[in-house]
Amino acid sequence: MASDAHRTVTITRTSAGRYTAVNGRGGTLDFGTGDVDDFTPVELLLAAIGGCTAVDVDVFTTRRAEPESFVVQVDGDKMRDEGGNRMEELSVTFRLKFPDGEGGDAARALLPEAVQRSHDRLCTVSRTVQLGTAVTTRIEP
Repeated sequence: MASDAHRTVTITRTSAGRYTAVNGRGGTLDFGTGDVDDFTPVELLLAAIGGCTAVDVDVFTTRRAEPESFVVQVDGDKMRDEGGNRMEELSVTFRLKFPDGEGGDAARALLPEAVQRSHDRLCTVSRTVQLGTAVTTRIEP
C-alpha cells in the first residue's frame, strides 16, 4: 500500500461527552454525545457519506456551470436489535440548481451520471459502508 493511501485521525477526550478529532494535516473537529449542538458520531458518518459524494458531484458538474444552490441531504434510521446498533435505510438526496443557459443545461445533463459514478466507484466513504470492511480494535498501554 502506498504511503499516501494511509489515513489517520486521532480522537482526544476534552471533557465529559466531548471529543476533538485531529487529522494528519492538523485540522480539528469537535463532536460529542448529542447532549449539546455538537455532531454525534452517527451524524458524522452521515456527513461523511454526503460530503464524499458531494465533492465528487461538485467536481464533475462545476466544470460546466457554477450551481445556484447545492444541497445534499443524508438520512438513515438508527436500529437497535439483538445484532447490536447500526444504521439502515441510508439515502442521499441531491438538490442542485444550475443557472439557465448552455452551461447549466450541460451540468444538469451530467448530474445523473456524476451521482451514479460517485455511488458506484468514487466515494470512498459510501463504498466502504456499502461493501463492508472489518474494523479491528486494539488496546495499547
